[in-house]
Amino acid sequence: MRIAVKGLITLSLVAIATAVTAQSTATQQTGKNFEPYSGQPGKDVVWVPTPQPLVDKMLDMAKVTPKDFVMDLGSGDGRTVITAAKRGARAQGIEYNPDMVALSKKNAEAAGVSGMATFVEADLFKSDFSKADVVTMFLLPSINMRLRPQILDMKPGTRIVANTFSMEDWEADETETISNCTSWCTALLWIVPAKVEGTWQMPGGPLTLTQKFQHVSGSLGSTAISAGNLNGAQITFTAGTTKYTGTVNGNTITGTGWTATRR
Repeated sequence: MRIAVKGLITLSLVAIATAVTAQSTATQQTGKNFEPYSGQPGKDVVWVPTPQPLVDKMLDMAKVTPKDFVMDLGSGDGRTVITAAKRGARAQGIEYNPDMVALSKKNAEAAGVSGMATFVEADLFKSDFSKADVVTMFLLPSINMRLRPQILDMKPGTRIVANTFSMEDWEADETETISNCTSWCTALLWIVPAKVEGTWQMPGGPLTLTQKFQHVSGSLGSTAISAGNLNGAQITFTAGTTKYTGTVNGNTITGTGWTATRR
């Protein structure tokens, strides 16, 4: 995975100087002789590898299964894609550096998963990852924010998991930090919520919802709702003493014994 250059204060000046010196040698390496190094410069980012235990934790949090299609944005040496493929998932890495792409393909072949792990040489900001069930990434908030509108337009329930860095006011649904780790030790999970803001008609009156990502507020008739939350397409809220749970499908919410239709 990759991490953006801008604002990367955790890299010391010595490390940056070393990276710049090594770049002239690294850029002359191609194919099987290419050896990436932590802090290697790129188009928009430098490459810093995600520790393998955190790769495992990220995929655990996303509950990756053989039914999933996983896409890694800025896939570097391919370790996240290869790990997902070893779990039986179809996985694809988006990587700008052609040497990294070649190395990733070589690593996937060595791991015996080249049929499940693929790599594309492309700019992640010009790539379509809308078909993914799980998106993984290691990018600073400024880059995450550039991608956030596209992520929020993905199908409800898509799992987004990142190494260390947030999406600002879109709070993570889950955060975990691994032990025995010195740097890049925290994984964050977001679940893309359905879009429910607006007015819905229910038998008990109008359901008016205000949404901030996975958090929902509003009213059912004249009763304010509380504990409103979205987990992908699943919505829960309480009105008075009644707890409502339903599934959002476009302009309809269907629950046990109740439905709501968007006006």
